[in-house]
Amino acid sequence: MSTVLILFYFLSAITLSTAFLTIYTRRPIHSALYLVICFFSIAGHYLLFNAQFLAIVHVIVYSGAIMILFLFTIMLMNLNNEDEVHKPRIKRIGAITIFCLLCLALIAIFINSKPIVGEYYSTGEDFQSIKVLGKILLNEYMVPFEYASILLLVAMIGVVLLSKKEKTEE
Repeated sequence: MSTVLILFYFLSAITLSTAFLTIYTRRPIHSALYLVICFFSIAGHYLLFNAQFLAIVHVIVYSGAIMILFLFTIMLMNLNNEDEVHKPRIKRIGAITIFCLLCLALIAIFINSKPIVGEYYSTGEDFQSIKVLGKILLNEYMVPFEYASILLLVAMIGVVLLSKKEKTEE
């Protein structure tokens, strides 16, 4: 077997195991750390697909920003095992049954699907280049790019205002 295939199987095993541990772990902090490892292994898959820019953006956005938000939320909620509501056994068995049925349905769909075969038009331009991607983002998609930045700025200001504690007068 080639090195790339071995690396793919290794990254897949890490991704699947840490995704399972993210859901299975009882402690929220451990769950968040397993999710970070899962995100990094997915970035490794992007590198195997020769999508370096997408891998770096994935690490910055998901492993950086999103996980910081998750950790702040976990710390603000102060989750303890004593406060955790335990689900009845019938609900857990029902959830496991539905999960297994969905997995079987997805596997059946995957096995019965046919690959898309057709003519592909290639311009020969490398869209993995940061220079080309920057030109496309800042020329053709300038307005949606700015709207997204304004939306993120408004959300950040809203979070700061909501988390600000009011002083009580004594």
